[in-house]
Amino acid sequence: MPPPPSAGQLNEWYNQPAYGQAAPPAAPSRYLTLDDVVTRSMVLLGTLLVAAGVAWFIVPDSTIGAVLLVSVLGSLGLGLYMAFSGKANAVTATVYAGLQGLALGGISEFFNDRFNGIVVQAITGTIMVAGGVLVVYKTGAVRVTPKFTKIVFASTLGVVGLMLVNLVAGFFTEGGLGLRDGGALAIGFSLLCIVIAASNLIMDFDMIEQSVRRGVDEKVGWYLSWGVLVTLVWLYLEILRLLSYFSGRD
Repeated sequence: MPPPPSAGQLNEWYNQPAYGQAAPPAAPSRYLTLDDVVTRSMVLLGTLLVAAGVAWFIVPDSTIGAVLLVSVLGSLGLGLYMAFSGKANAVTATVYAGLQGLALGGISEFFNDRFNGIVVQAITGTIMVAGGVLVVYKTGAVRVTPKFTKIVFASTLGVVGLMLVNLVAGFFTEGGLGLRDGGALAIGFSLLCIVIAASNLIMDFDMIEQSVRRGVDEKVGWYLSWGVLVTLVWLYLEILRLLSYFSGRD
């Protein structure tokens, strides 16, 4: 996931005047607080979990495929808009969380039907990794420097590119490049993705801290909370996939 714009850029975008209007006061109506980000993150996570429950327990198996397709495409389009515009609000972020929840519910049900109990393990693993990342960040064991940011950004683009190449190769060769077939290469690739996702989470935490410290507009909180949600979803999916490799072995 590309790193979000700087806090200054976000604050500037949210305060841009319409064409022909005078520029608004530089100071935002209310400054962002850590409680704002935490509360909004809980709202998005709660929305995601409720939507996932709907997809798993309520949506019939005969239509889950269509729901999964629509939710994936919808969340992808909305996510790209928020990523490139650098803007998110209560409506767009919540709708995104709902669409992602529907997709995750369908995906999780599929994996759990094949490997009973794997979803609980993946959720537990995601919480443990996220908690560990927060401890590492707060203790200063890892600092977000320009070099760290460049490495994580390049690594993220690299693994996403490999995923796309593997997907295209899968249309011509069974298993594609072997990045998702459950073998040793696939296990190594998933571990790499988990490390990169965790690194992105460190950058998310730093962006939140820096935004609060610089006094950006509280509206930016929705964008920051959305960024955390995106990273957590990626982390969960990679852990789920990695666990499936080991669960499928005799």
